[in-house]
Amino acid sequence: MIMVKLAVIYYSSTGTNYQLAKWAEEAGKDAGAEVKVVKVPELAPEAAIASNPAWKEHVDATKDVPVATSEDIEWADAIIFSVPTRFGNVASQMKQFLDTQGGLWATGKTVNKVVSAMTSAQNSHGGQEATVLALYTSMMHWGAIIVPPGYTDPLLMAAGGNPYGTSVTQGQDGKMIEDVQAAVKHQTKRTLEVAQKVAGS
Repeated sequence: MIMVKLAVIYYSSTGTNYQLAKWAEEAGKDAGAEVKVVKVPELAPEAAIASNPAWKEHVDATKDVPVATSEDIEWADAIIFSVPTRFGNVASQMKQFLDTQGGLWATGKTVNKVVSAMTSAQNSHGGQEATVLALYTSMMHWGAIIVPPGYTDPLLMAAGGNPYGTSVTQGQDGKMIEDVQAAVKHQTKRTLEVAQKVAGS
């Protein structure tokens, strides 16, 4: 059996998408994958971060998480993206990271990467589905193989029933409203199962 290499690439300002990424990491390791969790570079100015205590606290708490590079994408068989929605689209930090992968794309090194995505927003109709779909549009250009959770397990309905990728609402208290841990882990295992088949073909 081939050991799948999984890169969990995330952006998180106050910690929600970091938590989703950590759950994906746990599921990946439980499934026998080699896993690395990496964050995309922060673009916001120091003053903006400092003005939000929760943002500043999270940046400080995750300062030792490695920053994502093109090498991480090239290394990975499978990639799970975790990114908050911004006006129904991918947060600019993640978008900038994706936009800088032209070199990999031009040399065919993004082809057949097995990918899936997760997201969050502050309200239940705040653009989660649009954000995941926007990220998947880039993946189509990459020639990647998109693995949505669909409705492949009843537990997905308990987590909100998003067939495109796990999504969660962050309440005003900063905590997640829906219980999505099991959905994240199922999505991760499903992504790895497909990656295993692709790697073995």
